[in-house]
Amino acid sequence: MKNKSTLIKKLIIIPSFLIAGLFFNSCSDDFLNQPAYNVTDTNTVFESLDTADLFVQGCYRNLVPTEMYYQLGAGDTVTHSSEDGSTNNSKYNICNYKYDAYTPNTVTGIYAAMYSSIEKTNIAITRLALMEPSAKRNSLIAEVKAIRAFCYYNLIRVYGDVPAVWIPLEDADPNDPNTLYPKRASRDVIYDRVIADMQESVNDLPATGTTTERLTKAAGNGLLARIALYAAGYSLRWDLNTSTPGIMSRRSDNARVQQLYQIADNAAAAVINGGTASLVQAQGGKSGFEALWFNFDQRKFAVTNPEMLWHIAEYGPNTNSGFGVYANEGSRGGTYGSRKALQFILPTYYLSFNQGDTRRDVSCTSYSVYFLNTGLATDTWVNAGTTFSCIMSGKFRLGWCVAPQAADARNLNIPILRYADVLLMYAETQNYLNGGPTAQATAALQQVRNRAGIGSLPIPSGQQAFESAIVQERKWEFAGEFNLRTDLIRMNRIASEIEATRQAMKNLSNKTGAYANTPVYRLYKLEKNGQIYGDPYLALKYIDITNPTEIATILNVPTASANYAAYQTALRNIVVAHGQTTLPDDKWYPTNMFQAYTSTFNGNARKAAGFLAGFNQLQIGNIIYQNPTGSAENGGTYPNWIEGGGDGLFYGFVPNKTELLPFAAASAGHPLVDNPNLTQLPGY
Repeated sequence: MKNKSTLIKKLIIIPSFLIAGLFFNSCSDDFLNQPAYNVTDTNTVFESLDTADLFVQGCYRNLVPTEMYYQLGAGDTVTHSSEDGSTNNSKYNICNYKYDAYTPNTVTGIYAAMYSSIEKTNIAITRLALMEPSAKRNSLIAEVKAIRAFCYYNLIRVYGDVPAVWIPLEDADPNDPNTLYPKRASRDVIYDRVIADMQESVNDLPATGTTTERLTKAAGNGLLARIALYAAGYSLRWDLNTSTPGIMSRRSDNARVQQLYQIADNAAAAVINGGTASLVQAQGGKSGFEALWFNFDQRKFAVTNPEMLWHIAEYGPNTNSGFGVYANEGSRGGTYGSRKALQFILPTYYLSFNQGDTRRDVSCTSYSVYFLNTGLATDTWVNAGTTFSCIMSGKFRLGWCVAPQAADARNLNIPILRYADVLLMYAETQNYLNGGPTAQATAALQQVRNRAGIGSLPIPSGQQAFESAIVQERKWEFAGEFNLRTDLIRMNRIASEIEATRQAMKNLSNKTGAYANTPVYRLYKLEKNGQIYGDPYLALKYIDITNPTEIATILNVPTASANYAAYQTALRNIVVAHGQTTLPDDKWYPTNMFQAYTSTFNGNARKAAGFLAGFNQLQIGNIIYQNPTGSAENGGTYPNWIEGGGDGLFYGFVPNKTELLPFAAASAGHPLVDNPNLTQLPGY
């Protein structure tokens, strides 16, 4: 007979099961040095509400594995891997929907981490139920039920139907084959159970808390709305008893779909009407969107708590994941250290924003931190202007953060749920339930747009057009927050959005269609980087150059240093002609946005502004930023990262197959190998 330790290893695929308390801002570092709890301690742990509370805090650990943003945070037609297919890495393949269960280019870490967390919550739910009823006990039960629901939501949106485990392994029958080797269970059954759990208990969560790193009533209702929308939405479905290919569809019970939309609607309305949540507005010279993310990165949560309803604590050397390491705009060194930007923003997304939308320069950065000279002690660090093939994510930029504990511990919390998401979910449910947008739906969407500075943008009145507006609004609002990919899937938009993005990138590359008049040349101002944490710097100043005479001037880049001063004078004259002020010592440099960052023209232009290493390599992945965006700039063909060579944009996407990931099956330690009762995703 298998012992309990073996059962745990087999089911959740981790070598041990340890639960430690979560480190919050308000806790001392000594808290993390306490002995870890394990399953043999549960009787003692749940003898008091104080120790039970510590156990529940431990359930927040590892809820967002690195793969959820490092790999699945891309491929959403907004964020993309900065390394091309020649590196044959999992980030790039998964970003482009190229999965291989046997390499395995899959996300096994999510599977293991979620079942580890589910086991913790099962222990807590079971043991708390045996304690004397009280408001505190009921609140803790509601908290762990919501965490368990979040874990199953993550599993289902990645894998579809997954094993359902509802009791602690120490309480399971070791002779029951389903204990050791559980089969896939219907996602609908799982969703219905966790939704019922949350409906029953969400009002037991505290209305407010000392930190939104723990779930409150508003966060619980927001999470309930999100999960109900996923349960009602589209997903890749197949017969669990056969290997027949599946199709994208909703569950077959339309009445239940309607109920789920109503549940989501009620939950979102509860947040909106609850009086504790609001969007962060303009303050301190910053737009509301900028103030939200700058203060969040600075850990000034008193400012962001009304909007950031739930975020995962990441502070100090003991609890940091890789989130802050990967989610940045890239730095070559200096105060921030060398940090690679392993993702970049597709230029079609960068160019999609309406004029005046304050979200663009927060979500997208057209600069990377680099040294002006050659690495000497006297180096001046600058914000080096980039091209269309290296626009980077900006919400979690290094300069906005607080000083890290170490290079791989950036003290950056992981955002999970924002009030803006609740508003857009409510707009979506109102539109669906009423066959078109209601006044409440329009008002919810309008709130988000007003904060962004595009409140005058017309709002469609038809149901489908309004839904399309929400899809686009979610893109503008939530770039880099690792939900867009699966949002597009649940709304059955992933195939059409991928095809539209492919075509848009080709049009941009060819400078045709909507991009026929996209400026090729940009004149960047040479601007120093503050090299301090908490630097409020937002965006690099630039001027689009379209006048033929001015283009001729900027193209005349000197290669001899003796001619640099005259060239800079000519550039400053162009700046003045555009109505901008520039000082005699200011330096500017032109950039061909369709060429590679390292092209001859771009490199020589930077050298003329003072970059001694004009052809410097940025800390951005390995490949794509060194390639052009334009087809003309690539010898008349699309660059491989856009199309061609077997690794173009979304080259692995296959409708009715790649909306979900297969279980890894390469070797021991992977789900399909360790559990012979698991069935593989059809097509693999």
